[in-house]
Amino acid sequence: MEAEGTTPLKFLEGQRVYLRPFQQEDAALVYRATYVGEGRRLTGTQRLFSPQIVQDFVAKIASMEDSSRVDFVIVLHESNEVAGEVVLNSIDRLNRSANIRIGLFDDAYFGKGYGSEAMLLMLHYGFGNLNLHRIELGVYDFNPRAAHVYEKLGFRREGLRRDALFSDHHYHDEIMMSLLEDEFRALHPAKP
Repeated sequence: MEAEGTTPLKFLEGQRVYLRPFQQEDAALVYRATYVGEGRRLTGTQRLFSPQIVQDFVAKIASMEDSSRVDFVIVLHESNEVAGEVVLNSIDRLNRSANIRIGLFDDAYFGKGYGSEAMLLMLHYGFGNLNLHRIELGVYDFNPRAAHVYEKLGFRREGLRRDALFSDHHYHDEIMMSLLEDEFRALHPAKP
């Protein structure tokens, strides 16, 4: 939640959500989100995090000194409530490529379209502002809902990392997907 009486920072704006840079105050939300059961499962998160590790990480990404990544929190327009994060990481400026990932901080935000809108905003930013040519991601085989959303955004399946994750007594494949700038522009023309 944004501080009362302050004007929220809105870096990228959509209909229902906006994206803004991380602030140190977001550390508590991020820490709590690392223990949301469904979010942990869908992202394949297995590591445990201390409050200090999360606080240090948020301080690092809030400084925006790492040119290989762009991290934003997803905020709901209606309430200024922080719903999650969307990140372009492993940015390779020479080859004009990056990885994208998204995480919602609570199960209550799932299935409402917030993630799709945040992804679209970040893809516009990646292709339109960072001049990327290729954006890729991985999604586990037990998350067909996310794979469907990514395909609706224009991502294409291009490979499989077999048995990439061991979770809950089973191995799971990671589906590799990518989107190229011309494919994205054909589906999602830039607004004038």
